[in-house]
Amino acid sequence: MRKKKELPILENIEITAIAAEGKALARVDDRVVFVPYVVPGDVVDLQVKRKKHSYMEAVCVKIHKYSPLRDTPKCQHYGVCGGCKWQCLKYEEQLKAKQQQIIDNLTRIGKIEIPEVSPILGSEKIFEYRNKLEFGFSNRRWMTEKEISAGEDITNKNALGFHITGAFDKILDIEQCHLMSNITNDIRNFIRDYALEKSLTFYDLRLNQGLLRSMMLRDSNTGELMVLMQFRIDTKEDKANALELLQAVADRFPEITSLLYVDNHKCNDTFGDQEIICFKGTDFIYEEMEGLKFKVGPKSFYQTNTDQAYNLYKVARDFAGLTGNELVYDLYTGTGTIANFVSKKAKKVIGIEYVPEAIEDAKVNSQINNIDNTLFFAGDMKDILNKDFINQYGRPEVIITDPPRAGMHQDVIDTILFASPDRIVYVSCNPATQARDLQLLDTDYKVIKIQPVDMFPHTQHVENVVLLEKRK
Repeated sequence: MRKKKELPILENIEITAIAAEGKALARVDDRVVFVPYVVPGDVVDLQVKRKKHSYMEAVCVKIHKYSPLRDTPKCQHYGVCGGCKWQCLKYEEQLKAKQQQIIDNLTRIGKIEIPEVSPILGSEKIFEYRNKLEFGFSNRRWMTEKEISAGEDITNKNALGFHITGAFDKILDIEQCHLMSNITNDIRNFIRDYALEKSLTFYDLRLNQGLLRSMMLRDSNTGELMVLMQFRIDTKEDKANALELLQAVADRFPEITSLLYVDNHKCNDTFGDQEIICFKGTDFIYEEMEGLKFKVGPKSFYQTNTDQAYNLYKVARDFAGLTGNELVYDLYTGTGTIANFVSKKAKKVIGIEYVPEAIEDAKVNSQINNIDNTLFFAGDMKDILNKDFINQYGRPEVIITDPPRAGMHQDVIDTILFASPDRIVYVSCNPATQARDLQLLDTDYKVIKIQPVDMFPHTQHVENVVLLEKRK
């Protein structure tokens, strides 16, 4: 058997720039080296993990000099969890990197003419800014390097936390996450401790068995709190154990206003096609924005940074330039947040969304806010939004589109070009696919304004709003 070649250690290497996927980079002998958990200005020793013709991937094994751009990570799970990779980088530097990311994507991928990009809108909260988190259960706990090197004998292999990147069936047990309010840590830790005490079975992803599968936590700026437990219930004993757990959670945390569960026997944890059962309270919570109330169910999409969502939607509304006489199409409308948010400045707003439950919430959101100039449709965007739809419901003066990370389907772009609105407001969570779509729209539309918004501090992710106007 051929012996695996040892990869080198690179000594005294200066990190020079921010790279993609939350990594930084250095240059060694005309090769780019990608490194996580370091920042520009660090001088480090690197253990090469992967070596290709034009680049290498490495990890930092020693820091000789700390960069002035470096910050001290707050989270005890930093570097293992895989999330919040930029905690080691000062927030103002994160914003600079995201601003540059927008510029690079629009110019290098989009290859279109763009105006000056407006300064990114930073998040006032850089911790506890999320309103939703999901955690998984597993009977295959991820062992940290510290635990392994210490030779700890860990008999409990159960874990409740986040999936480890590259290890699909392994879960890192999370004690404290700073992304949501601290009560969510209390709830998660209580459920894990209760399950261990009662010897409840944690999910085995390889075998698709085990009572405890996952949990979702949602809170809102109205003070409401949702917990959704996902079980695999195979026996009467499983059912009894699940209900006893839910009752224990309800007794311990009266703050929970929506306690729900799912009995999922599939091999994945997606529950869009599953029945949601309400154990206590309501099957929804409310968010508020500028005097409007928005009903959010367990299957609904709602921006996960509530405060920044308000800033994002204000930008979108401002870019739309509404006077009260426009027909607006809101594509990928979710629970109708943008549609209802801009409705008072439009003649009529039509929202389209794939998830039927979200569309029902969108209709309710219009009703509870006494909005009567909205119309909502559920279905695949590329199937609903076609020329017949445009001919039936009218040519929009403005289209607002907020697609998923994959961007818009070619058929959707073709229909937008057929609809020929005066203005398009493109809200994106992925500047790369946004740049691709802008290139396709460039024949008929010119980019007029660009406004990045940071929704996710300590990550490389960034939202971007672009205004396009029809070419003369």
